[in-house]
Amino acid sequence: MFQLTFSNQSLSVMNSLTQGEQLNLMDELSSVSKKVIDGNDSELKRFNWKGKQFFRIRIDNLRVYFERVPPSLHCHFILPKHSLNDFLVRCKLPSSELAVLENHKTFWEYLESLTKR
Repeated sequence: MFQLTFSNQSLSVMNSLTQGEQLNLMDELSSVSKKVIDGNDSELKRFNWKGKQFFRIRIDNLRVYFERVPPSLHCHFILPKHSLNDFLVRCKLPSSELAVLENHKTFWEYLESLTKR
C-alpha cells in the first residue's frame, strides 16, 4: 500500500466533490497501488511525460493522473474526462493559461451568451 499525496490542483478538485465522491475516489486510488505493482491492469494507462512515467485511470467522470514517487503515489491532476485540460495532458501538449479558462464558470457563461444572440 502506497501513501497518497496530492498537488494543489488535485486538492482543489477533491474539495469541490461531495463527501461520497471523495470517499469513492480515495477508495479507487487506494486500490491502485496493487495495480501499479502488478503492471497488468488494463484500466491503468502508462505514458512518459516531461521525463517521468505517469499513470492515468478513469474514476467515474474524472481522469486521475499520477506518478509513482516511492514510497508514495503523487496525484498531479484530477480532471473531468473530455475536458480541454484532459486533452492537453493526454496528448502531452504544453498547457497555457488559456486552458485554465475552461475551469472558470464565467468562461462557460460567455460561450452560452454567444449562442443566445
